[in-house]
Amino acid sequence: MTSSEATPSSESRRLDQLIAEQEEVFVARQPISARLTTRAEHALAGGATSSWQIHRPQAIWISHGKGSKVYDVDGNEYVDLHGGYGAMAAGHAHPSVVAAVTKRVALGTHFAQPVEDAIVVAEELARRFALPLWRFGNSGTEATMDAVHLMRGITGRELIVKVEGSYHGHHDSVQVSVYQEPPEIGPYEHPNSVAASTGIPRALVELTLVVPFNDLAAVEQVFDSHPGQIAGMLIEPVMMNIGIVPPVPGYLEGVIEIAHRHGAFVAFDEVKTGLTTSPGGITQLYGVTPDIVCLAKSLGGGTPCGALGGTEEAMSFITSGGYEQVGTFNGNPLTMAAARAVLTEVLDDGGYERIHRLRDAIVAGSERIVGEWGLPAYVMGIGAKGAIIFSPKRIQNYRDFLTVDNRYSHAHWLFQHNGGVFLPPWGKAEQWTLSVQHTEDDIERFLGNMQTFAKALRS
Repeated sequence: MTSSEATPSSESRRLDQLIAEQEEVFVARQPISARLTTRAEHALAGGATSSWQIHRPQAIWISHGKGSKVYDVDGNEYVDLHGGYGAMAAGHAHPSVVAAVTKRVALGTHFAQPVEDAIVVAEELARRFALPLWRFGNSGTEATMDAVHLMRGITGRELIVKVEGSYHGHHDSVQVSVYQEPPEIGPYEHPNSVAASTGIPRALVELTLVVPFNDLAAVEQVFDSHPGQIAGMLIEPVMMNIGIVPPVPGYLEGVIEIAHRHGAFVAFDEVKTGLTTSPGGITQLYGVTPDIVCLAKSLGGGTPCGALGGTEEAMSFITSGGYEQVGTFNGNPLTMAAARAVLTEVLDDGGYERIHRLRDAIVAGSERIVGEWGLPAYVMGIGAKGAIIFSPKRIQNYRDFLTVDNRYSHAHWLFQHNGGVFLPPWGKAEQWTLSVQHTEDDIERFLGNMQTFAKALRS
């Protein structure tokens, strides 16, 4: 059956049928994961170590990873395109990372004092991102939290601006208007600031102003409406909480110009895009340098990490003691050893050449299947990151994203998983991450599963 012959109602029924069938297959393949979840519920809240590990139809318990693969406790092998939510551009147990961490662990794992590797990592990040001064933390949440504190501290202002639908971690100031439902969000021109989680004080929610992505007029309006009150804007330069949405030409430059004209700062949240999209992230790829950059995920090669880099003007507030950026585990020796290996031995020119070659293959193959089967979808790829976005039109912002039927991405995720490819759950929102250890055969497995899904949907 061609796409023109499939009515919306028949395709809807077919999606529901496929999801039910594939969820049965999914659960049948993982009985040990099911037993571990039941056991974990007695000691772990919800039966997992993070709420995002709990997803339909059940949590997946992992045994180990090697190279481009991960293995669940039931012995199933997967090509890993989940990548720990984008943290594993180095792949699993990369020899350089293993050697660095093995050497370091025998010398002591924690001192709460600086080690030489931290200088090497900071110097390399300064080179890549064209920002001279850096500090470290332990997560993307910590990095964006420090960025918000720093912008407020320097300016003495309390208001910040964020993009509707963007996730920047789980600290109070940014848990605003992330995945809100239409009745809550208000008009497009003036989105409501809505708590994205329980436990967020209303007083803090009101300090975070919200604008749609890719709309400079909205940015101008919010700054004009609050003269001298906004400390800065925190933004993913390529929006990744709703698949992958690139900025329209001139948008990033315009955001910085408007903010600076109003005496405010701009911080790029490159937790997902930094190091995965280019050696210097979107900052380098687009040639637009903000006041502050936030990093985490793939920087640490799988160890807990975070980093904050900035201009002399921004970071001098830390140097002077105006803002105490602190943390017992900041610059932890194991993390710094792993990050040094990632930056100097793994994500080098050769590593990026390999990633880009694989990216071109997976994008081209996916586009071919979308066209062949007339799927209501398009493909986005940038560096190691990519996504199949099941929408007949290009997504420009969160409100476009709300119109996307998430059953397509869930059904595709199930076909991939049952076919031995591990993608991140919540496929409507998430992206795949390639690593330097993936192969052409891994890409073919992904494309084969996608072909199987498309054929099943149209049969």
